[in-house]
Amino acid sequence: MDVGNFGFVVAGLVVGFIVGMTGVGGGSLMTPILLWFGINPATAVGTDLLYAAITKSGGVLVHKRNNNIDWKITGWLTLGSVPAVLLTLWFLSSLHEAPDALNRIIKQALGVVLLLTALAVLFKKALLGFAHRRGVDHSRISPSKLNGLTVLTGLILGTMVALTSIGAGALGTVALFILYPFLPTRRLVGTEIAHAVPLTLVAGLGHASMGNMNWELLGFLLMGSLPGIYLGSHLAGRVSDGLLRPFLALMLFTIGYKLVF
Repeated sequence: MDVGNFGFVVAGLVVGFIVGMTGVGGGSLMTPILLWFGINPATAVGTDLLYAAITKSGGVLVHKRNNNIDWKITGWLTLGSVPAVLLTLWFLSSLHEAPDALNRIIKQALGVVLLLTALAVLFKKALLGFAHRRGVDHSRISPSKLNGLTVLTGLILGTMVALTSIGAGALGTVALFILYPFLPTRRLVGTEIAHAVPLTLVAGLGHASMGNMNWELLGFLLMGSLPGIYLGSHLAGRVSDGLLRPFLALMLFTIGYKLVF
């Protein structure tokens, strides 16, 4: 294994460790790291999407076993996100003959979503408190309208994820808390992860079909991330969340700012 490939293993280890400790930061850290390594933006997004689909599949099995998934909500989200992914991929494929334009759009979108994710990470507690106070009042909204809002949320998340590989984590969780503020947190988190797997899988395979995939790179990332997630999960709660989240938010905001400006 040469030095460059060893660096990808270490990157996977670090990102997996952070995800295991905080529950966020997968795509929002991995894609910028791949850009820093000099990976083409479109290839970085495509590779990270399949990386996310594989790593989160294990989480779905655990949450399913613990009955932490609301499959109805997952279904409505998927109804919006998968068509949005396909439309976004179709748009990106139309730019495939103009790779500079394609990479410019991806980098700009990535920067914007990173800035939003940084805010969601930094102000998570305030956002969740707002969601509980001002969340959708199910006594005043019809089930069909709530389902429509869920589909719309999926549509927005699907577009962001197909463009940047980011959005299904921190932003998706906050959106679900606002729509379903009285569901137990563990079920909302499990539902978000269950939705993220088909979302990232479809988006990742779509990018792979356009050639935006590096299978060797994916293997090296997984070599590091799987043990990293295991270690981080066992250390979760031992490091102050009040220290971790501001550090992670600052890092994401800095990267996003540089990409946008």
